Amino acid sequence: MRRFARGRALAVRLAAGLTGLALAIGLAACGSSDQPTGSDTDQAAAGAGFPRTVTHDKGSTEIPAKPKRIVALDNSLVEAVVLLGRPLVGGISSYRNLKTFPEYLGDAVKDTRELGPLDNPNLELLASLRPDLIVSATVRHDALYDKLSQIAPTVFVKTTGPSWKDNITLLARALGEEERAAAELAAYEARAKKVGDAINAKANNPTISVVRFVDGPTRLMAKASFIGIILSDAGLRRPAAQDKDEFAVEISEERIELADADHIFVTTYSGGEGYRARFQANPLWHRLSAVQGNRLHEVKDELWMTSVSVQGAHFVLDDLAKTFGVDPARA
Repeated sequence: MRRFARGRALAVRLAAGLTGLALAIGLAACGSSDQPTGSDTDQAAAGAGFPRTVTHDKGSTEIPAKPKRIVALDNSLVEAVVLLGRPLVGGISSYRNLKTFPEYLGDAVKDTRELGPLDNPNLELLASLRPDLIVSATVRHDALYDKLSQIAPTVFVKTTGPSWKDNITLLARALGEEERAAAELAAYEARAKKVGDAINAKANNPTISVVRFVDGPTRLMAKASFIGIILSDAGLRRPAAQDKDEFAVEISEERIELADADHIFVTTYSGGEGYRARFQANPLWHRLSAVQGNRLHEVKDELWMTSVSVQGAHFVLDDLAKTFGVDPARA
């Protein structure tokens, strides 16, 4: 367990030694009057359940009060903070060729500072934001955990893919938003079932293939992936090659037939354009029943793959409902 009175003192010493940071911290301190205010009753309600200790992938962390200045160093965690309605002062916006926060996050991130790139976040700027909670993932920033913990209470999830729902639940404990997280996840799961049931009834239980072109081996997305979990929540069938409890199955052009299903959804990640062109020029691609039947659907990689969030999952359900012409079941 970390004692953060000492940690904050270390954070000040860290920030003071960084080039140009002293002025930024001074200006930030002058702006302390813009912190949320309210009646004693309101403040007591907001702080209920704090201080608390949160157990996470790197150990346990004491959080003295309900966080009001949060930093999230992974785009899926950025979206989770927004989902839970908490203030996000800094974050990593997205992957590789996407350099801004997603438009659908709207005003929730209009004042959020970009701290990227993902593999080398700007710790000087991060410290100057005076966060009271930092969240990230061991798979992203294991080597930075001790440094981050000297700046503010820090909570790490293990990874950001198949554990996306568990990550939201863990983050909710750190933020004091357990009820909201449970409600958001329940609403998503109920909607997924409604959309899936409608698709199965209309299209006679179709199989759904998801092909992702990246700058390497082409992937057939399996059940232990973000999109795989969404399709499972919707009760939609997968072709045999993708009906596996793993993240993805990698295929070469010689194994294109494994991509076939009643419907194929295709995404392309930055750098995968050339691989997609070669695959789709291959005669084996044109023999796929979904291609011959005009049941091939291009969808956005940033929603189907890299959002890894409840918000992204709802967009996937939108796409599925539109593709099959069923009620999207939006509340």
